[in-house]
Amino acid sequence: MKFVEEVVVEEFLPTFRSLLAGELRDRGLTQSEVAELLGISQSAVSKYAHGEVEINAELAADERVSELVDALADGLASGDVSRVQALVEAEVLIRRLERGDVLARLHEAAFPPLSEYEGTFDVHDPEGELRTTERVRSSVRRGVRTLENTSGFAALIPAVGANLVEALPDATTIDDVAAVPGRILDVKGRATVPGEPEFGVSEHVASVLLAARAAGSPARAALNVRYDPDLLADLEAAGHATAEFDPEADLEAAVAAALEADPEVDVLYQTGGFGIEPVCYLLGGDASAVAATVRDLS
Repeated sequence: MKFVEEVVVEEFLPTFRSLLAGELRDRGLTQSEVAELLGISQSAVSKYAHGEVEINAELAADERVSELVDALADGLASGDVSRVQALVEAEVLIRRLERGDVLARLHEAAFPPLSEYEGTFDVHDPEGELRTTERVRSSVRRGVRTLENTSGFAALIPAVGANLVEALPDATTIDDVAAVPGRILDVKGRATVPGEPEFGVSEHVASVLLAARAAGSPARAALNVRYDPDLLADLEAAGHATAEFDPEADLEAAVAAALEADPEVDVLYQTGGFGIEPVCYLLGGDASAVAATVRDLS
């Protein structure tokens, strides 16, 4: 695990201090004065001045870095900029470069798992997409573990296979829904999970969930299990609200019609059609909650 703060310490700070120390020396400041302004030792200033500290060429060539170094060197040398202001300006630049910029790229290179994510992200943003997607994937993992450890779950897996899915808060397409890649299958009485949760790998169960959400359901997660009248009765006895939809009609329209009377329905089912296996869809606030529904029935 590599933190972006480590990249800042190892790459940005030596580069920034070296450039700033050099600019301050060029403006006639002594090593002692530079050391005091930067809060470092005179020997460190000497190392910077003689090129004994390795710097990052990409950062050194970045115009924003060089512009800030020049501005701070002028201000610190003249006394127009305080040490506190210089620190704040440097911190602002660091945060800017961490948000999908050069420090984010260096962080990705130092910690390759981050390369799985497309687009830009701010690793510090508590409401950011990166944190949200990882929490959804984690929720699906927990739900899958519950299912794997639930006696009798394998017998509930439809012939087409099952999938446990969870959507991002503002999901609009299947790419916004995390699921098990492929399907969870019954292999000799055991639920077999083919891989780690990913986004955009479930078309059918994700589509049912998205259709339910579009119809007003608060559900964020769904799991498909085989349809059985006794199972449906057990779910209703446990307090779940059920509704049937037509599997041969347009999915969004059919689900919307099923939820029209009560968007809080948390079990959707269809009893089959030509070439269509009857299936129940359990809905819930997250993947763990949906998996718990199955566990509590066993």
